[in-house]
Amino acid sequence: MENRRNVRLRLLSYVVIAYMMMAFAWWSVLLYTKNSDAFAAKRDKMRLIMVAEGTVQSEEAFLQSAPYLELKQQYTRQEYMILGEAGVIILTLLVGMYLINRAYNKEMEAARQQRNFLLSITHELKSPIASIRLVLETFQRRSLPPEKSERLIRSALLETERLNGLVSDLLLSARLEAAYKPHEEGLDLPQILEDLIETLDSKYPDARFHFEKRSVISPFRGDRTGMTSVMLNLMENAVKYSPKPADIEVSLEETPDALILRFADQGHGIPDKEKPQVFGKFYRIGNEDTRKTKGTGLGLYIVQQIVAAHDGRISVEDNQPKGTVFKIELPAERLDKQAAQRSVEMSKTQSQ
Repeated sequence: MENRRNVRLRLLSYVVIAYMMMAFAWWSVLLYTKNSDAFAAKRDKMRLIMVAEGTVQSEEAFLQSAPYLELKQQYTRQEYMILGEAGVIILTLLVGMYLINRAYNKEMEAARQQRNFLLSITHELKSPIASIRLVLETFQRRSLPPEKSERLIRSALLETERLNGLVSDLLLSARLEAAYKPHEEGLDLPQILEDLIETLDSKYPDARFHFEKRSVISPFRGDRTGMTSVMLNLMENAVKYSPKPADIEVSLEETPDALILRFADQGHGIPDKEKPQVFGKFYRIGNEDTRKTKGTGLGLYIVQQIVAAHDGRISVEDNQPKGTVFKIELPAERLDKQAAQRSVEMSKTQSQ
């Protein structure tokens, strides 16, 4: 109902602007014609007066006379003014139509994303709460064998962790909009990645994670919580959007200009038209009614904002032969290369 009303308002706006364009075009033509008629009348009057006074003897002499040339120049300027004003008004109306159309599309997209978010957040909140409640009610009503109790407790803890992660994402997204500032400290990113992969291996037994460190990696000055959230979000996203068994490749490389992280999956990929939008808040590919993967559309938004807060950038590319690659480039200015060099020298000394 609301969508139908918006469409009617949009069509009404177009009709009003089209009517105004036609009205301005008509009045411009009419004014141009009146100006031409006025010029012709004054020209004929001037010719009669000049012939009667004997100032000019022929039509050619009249057309070369100073009074006629001044009169023609005056009315030519008026013609340009009429055409120029008409063009500006019509151009302004066309720009108005474009802005109305763009604003309408943005409003519809925001409404769609809000609807998708409400649907997903409702499901994401109700599902773990219902599972935890069911476990508690089971313990309340029945006495269970130890192994079954252990299994239910483990399930409830996983749902609690999922609920806690969702709340953390919501709070973090609110902080990012307000005043997020990284709490900088020296980070051993390879070690953080290895710890996360070890955790995810037990959480996703159907997934295979491959980590490759392609060079010596210097300590990185950044926010531990933020960078952990970035890497965890990207790896969990890769698992969610990949067919089982998920095959995830993570690489870390230091170049003279940047520290580069890549997260590659073998999933269905992201259409080119949606790649610029995937980092938008609440944005999810497809429609919430048909989407099967869990999520709120906050993950990639959080990733992009945290990377930007660390002066880095993130991009999305196609993987070969299929899937998606998320590439993060962090500035070399945040790397402590002297610490890395000392670490290499220490390792050589210990090996000797």
